[in-house]
Amino acid sequence: MSKKKLPFSKDFLIEIISKFPTPFHIYDEKSIRENARKLLQAFAWAPEFKEYFAVKATPNPHIIKILKEEGFGADCSSLAELIMADKAGIYGENIMFSSNNTPASEYKVARELGAIINLDDISHIEYLAKHAGIPDIISFRYNPGPLREGGNTIIGKPEEAKYGLTHEQIIDAFRLMRDKGVKRFGLHTMVISNELDPNYFIETANMMFDLVVEIYRDLGIRIEFVNFGGGIGIPYNPGEEAVDLNYVGQGVKDAYERKITAGGLHPLKLALESGRMITGPYGYLVSKVLHKKETYKNYVGLDACMVDLMRPGMYGAYHHITVPGKEDMSHDHTYDVTGSLCENIDKFAVDRKLPKIDIGDIVVIHDTGAHGHAMGFNYNGKLRSAELLLRPDGTVKLIRRAETIDDYFSTLDFSDL
Repeated sequence: MSKKKLPFSKDFLIEIISKFPTPFHIYDEKSIRENARKLLQAFAWAPEFKEYFAVKATPNPHIIKILKEEGFGADCSSLAELIMADKAGIYGENIMFSSNNTPASEYKVARELGAIINLDDISHIEYLAKHAGIPDIISFRYNPGPLREGGNTIIGKPEEAKYGLTHEQIIDAFRLMRDKGVKRFGLHTMVISNELDPNYFIETANMMFDLVVEIYRDLGIRIEFVNFGGGIGIPYNPGEEAVDLNYVGQGVKDAYERKITAGGLHPLKLALESGRMITGPYGYLVSKVLHKKETYKNYVGLDACMVDLMRPGMYGAYHHITVPGKEDMSHDHTYDVTGSLCENIDKFAVDRKLPKIDIGDIVVIHDTGAHGHAMGFNYNGKLRSAELLLRPDGTVKLIRRAETIDDYFSTLDFSDL
């Protein structure tokens, strides 16, 4: 089982807080780099394996640049993410542009950057041709529908998800692109999110390799790369196990040899677009206790709220909580840990067993390194927090300042009031 530990002490946090007021997210660079290398090592056997980091998970150019230095590309789904990847020094086919319901202007920027465009619908072929032109390489996102069992609350059952082309459509799409003169092709899927069963990813690889073989057999098209998407989960709960990347890598290798190598289609490039499992476990939301309230339940009110971490309120997701300095105390008090929004779902934890908490205590919420700060918003006029980077040498760098009230009002015009 995973054990939740902090990469810093209470005294270190107090020193950081003296310079950067709470709340803030802080990311552990050393652990992020080590984790990135583990993923690459698990697929070191594969021809030109590429991890396109899902920018949406942690959209900060400092994080993206760190991962670029580790050999990662960028998976982008919007104009802002394309610009951010470019600012971090990632361009050309090191960018995979996988979007849906996409404006023409974003396709144009993707073309200008030389990104691999991954189309989400067969109707987008003519739309792309009209507004941005057909590139030299094209990819399509596959939705297997009821062929694929399972799903979860984030993406849902594949046949009910808004993403991707059906089996019949994807065959037609490759045929259309072949007839338009395209010579280079990629294939993509993303059928699950935050999954901890390693066999799920091996099953997905088998499904995609079968499709690669079918496309070659029926259309004479040799697929250049397969992107299995992301979806590798992290053990948010201390009782959960992390996905064994080496097990996944070996399982995909076995499937590759049986279907791709044996079918004469080697080499086939492989790719992932993991985000959560790369940075998620190595980010922390640091907050302070402002208030305690005792009514029908016992409440602990933080200076952070749902704008800083949406997942518990949106999904009912579990995020572990540590009270630095009280790690060894008995967890004999039950609290709802809340923020200050005018919404009752603004809770980081419900009926959570914790040590006795006092006003002024520091509270650290684990596993916020992905889909934490990124999902922030400004409801109730709340301001988004700062992001900090804990460097391998122990220094701390501000990589995004906290929003100010002037930022919040900057898009409003009060002159005619």
